Amino acid sequence: MALSILARVLSAAVSVYMLLCALRVFMSWAPGANLGKPGELLATVVDPYLGFFSRFKLLRSGRFDFSPIAALAFLAVANNVLTTLAFTGRISLGIVLGMVMAALWSATSFVISFLAAAALLRIIAYAARWNSLHPIWRVLDAMLNPVLYRMNRLLYRDRIVNYLQGLITGFAILVILWIGGGTLVDLIIRLLDRLPF
Repeated sequence: MALSILARVLSAAVSVYMLLCALRVFMSWAPGANLGKPGELLATVVDPYLGFFSRFKLLRSGRFDFSPIAALAFLAVANNVLTTLAFTGRISLGIVLGMVMAALWSATSFVISFLAAAALLRIIAYAARWNSLHPIWRVLDAMLNPVLYRMNRLLYRDRIVNYLQGLITGFAILVILWIGGGTLVDLIIRLLDRLPF
């Protein structure tokens, strides 16, 4: 009973901290958004935690920093563990591993679906012959091209493919990865949840 109450209180605290972290991340996207003393207090409370994850070079790729996603995923796993403990009164290694896998897949799935949506937008823009020099397309190309290059290189080896074919192929691979990965992760999580320890 006491453990359940403690787990609920800690889960609520982790949820509030997750919201504060998300708010800080959104504030960092708008550098001119100065909230004065509350903004400074928010930065003081969450920047050390977010800064810990930003030290990992694996979470950064060029201009893109995925460390906030990892930081929030870690808090989500902690929150799920506490919530499970609060409501069931027990936790097992299999359940924790399943939660970690779900959080990792959630972050990976987000990136895959974002890239797939960007590829689809780029396909539509290319087919409609919209101005490909517009800054929005250049930003999308900067994100997509390294990923598409690697995927198409694996599939086509050293053959040269035109841009639209590369986009369509990359989009199809991303969709297959998203569906197949989700199905595989779901299966693994169900197996992990059944572990007796």
